Amino acid sequence: MGYLVGVTGLWAFSFSLIGAYLAGQVDSYFAVLVRVTLAALVFLPFLRPARLTGGKRLALMAVGALQLGVMYLFFYSSFLLLSVPEVLLFTILTPLYIALLDDALFKRFTPLYLLTALMAVAGAAVIRYDGISRDFWLGFAVVQGANLCFALGQVGYRRLAVSLPENLAWHSVFGWFFLGALAVALPAFVLLGDASALPRTSTQWLVLGWLGLAASGGGYFLWNRGAVRVNAGVLAIMNNALVPAGLVVNLLLWNREAELDRLALGGAIIAASLWLNQRYYRRHW
Repeated sequence: MGYLVGVTGLWAFSFSLIGAYLAGQVDSYFAVLVRVTLAALVFLPFLRPARLTGGKRLALMAVGALQLGVMYLFFYSSFLLLSVPEVLLFTILTPLYIALLDDALFKRFTPLYLLTALMAVAGAAVIRYDGISRDFWLGFAVVQGANLCFALGQVGYRRLAVSLPENLAWHSVFGWFFLGALAVALPAFVLLGDASALPRTSTQWLVLGWLGLAASGGGYFLWNRGAVRVNAGVLAIMNNALVPAGLVVNLLLWNREAELDRLALGGAIIAASLWLNQRYYRRHW
């Protein structure tokens, strides 16, 4: 639990830093590539290939490619379409995806999950009911792509971790996670990146360095290690703890203007959908 709380505080600043210094200024594919590369460099010196079988290495790389590589591609693109508070608010659906994935895994269907998802969409409409644009809904969909990848990655990591020895030194194998993400980020930049939109200021490079080494390198390692030490309910709650933490940073420290009444109402509808989801989970499981 301590790992998850610490990383929540670490990640709370990431949203605002991306929105303030990178989004619309630095090519998103390049930003993803730098973050993933720096994170990989943190763990490559500790990598011990013999600690995992070939199949397990590929599985950990697949988890990293999905949870970090593909997720980042969606995540950074969303800042071109939405404000930082909106991106934060729409990440609140990640626990719902975890629940839906659990349904798929055990071949069952829970109608309440569909109802709560529709409530969340209604909450999104409230936030921008007089200014809904194509970019807004596209941005909402892009954030959901990021949420789904993050949820799949967390579920995949938990499943993989329980199949390995408890005394495994994870820092000696976690480099495979970032190598998997790099396998997505590098070709994405080569094929889709804009070389004319690289960082131009020292501040942008410093932000990328902090995001890569601390938020990604240390953050994802500690988050995933914490994810296997708590139950699914706690993990779902901590996925949502980032939302208020990030909003506090953005609205208070960065002093960004926002229509707080509409944001609060839309957020309350989304929160209510998650409350219903969590209440059902506690009653039936």
